[in-house]
Amino acid sequence: MNYNVRGENIDVTPALRDHVEKKIGKLERYFETDVDASVNVNLKFYNDQESKVEVTIPMTDLALRAEVHNEDMYNAVDLAASKLERQIRKHKTKVNRKFREQGAKKHLFAGGNGTAEVAVQDDEEIDETEIVRQKRFNLKPMDSEEAILQMNMLGHSFFVFTNAETNLTNVVYRRNDGKYGLIEPNA
Repeated sequence: MNYNVRGENIDVTPALRDHVEKKIGKLERYFETDVDASVNVNLKFYNDQESKVEVTIPMTDLALRAEVHNEDMYNAVDLAASKLERQIRKHKTKVNRKFREQGAKKHLFAGGNGTAEVAVQDDEEIDETEIVRQKRFNLKPMDSEEAILQMNMLGHSFFVFTNAETNLTNVVYRRNDGKYGLIEPNA
């Protein structure tokens, strides 16, 4: 993995960089082959003595992301690594379940050691994905501003619509910072 560690309002010391690489590097044991992924780590420090760690690992079949707020930067890195590990185990469980049930292609994840397998089995028992409601609706062509208004009127955190300019399906969503994001497919 290639690490891109950057700091905002904080100098990234060699010790902090080593800690990030050591903790995030432990995730490599879940993969069958060496992962050629770019790990983007953003370390922020606020005036009120709070730190924030954002880790993003974009991969071909999977995008891993964790965001943690904590008073201690090292603890925040540890918690972010734990979140990413849970995401990997959860995804691995889904892939393995699909492989068993449908004979789908099994790839990306290694068998792991005994402890990881036990943790995955525990997640299988607890984490059953169940669709409890299904909605169908027509996608009205509109611009992103109108979609944001519709989303706010409905009280939802996201809204699916057809972009009037591109005629493609888009999604607007409310970010944690209160601003809005737009998801567009590649044309």
